[in-house]
Amino acid sequence: MKRMDKVATASINTFGISPKADFESPAESIISTGQLQAILEAIRDLKEEIAQLQADRDQDRREIAALRASVASLETRQEADVNRVCLDICQDRQRLARLETRPSAPTPTMPRGEKTVARIAKVKDFLKARGGGATFQECERLLAIKPNQMTKLVSQLDKRSFEVFTRNGDGRQRVLRLKCFT
Repeated sequence: MKRMDKVATASINTFGISPKADFESPAESIISTGQLQAILEAIRDLKEEIAQLQADRDQDRREIAALRASVASLETRQEADVNRVCLDICQDRQRLARLETRPSAPTPTMPRGEKTVARIAKVKDFLKARGGGATFQECERLLAIKPNQMTKLVSQLDKRSFEVFTRNGDGRQRVLRLKCFT
């Protein structure tokens, strides 16, 4: 029995060799049921807040991913537009360069012979005397040439001084006219 008394009076040491100096025994830190419920309610509120923050974070990540995709699409479109505009500018510059380098007066495609020069001078004098215009047939009779030779002669004329048009009443008749009487 003595032995049992020793066990009953002995304290059970669960903290090792000696208890820590700042340790409070469970008897001193007992909390009430109301306090425990308040703590549990606070934990539930925190869990709900954490869940809401996680949902907000996931929504923000989805929005950021959508915005990145949109930006990538816009960058691709912008690059295509810039390339198209640059190509248009390049083509416009080439067109302008061709226009600037064109000769001011068209050069005849065929060399002019003495007969051609004489015929052009004769037609020019004839047109001046008539007041500026005559039909192709009248010019052919004057020069004693065939219609195909007249067409060839007209192709040799300076387009700055002569013009060809059809007569108003008869669209089949072509007229040769001097633009200026110099």
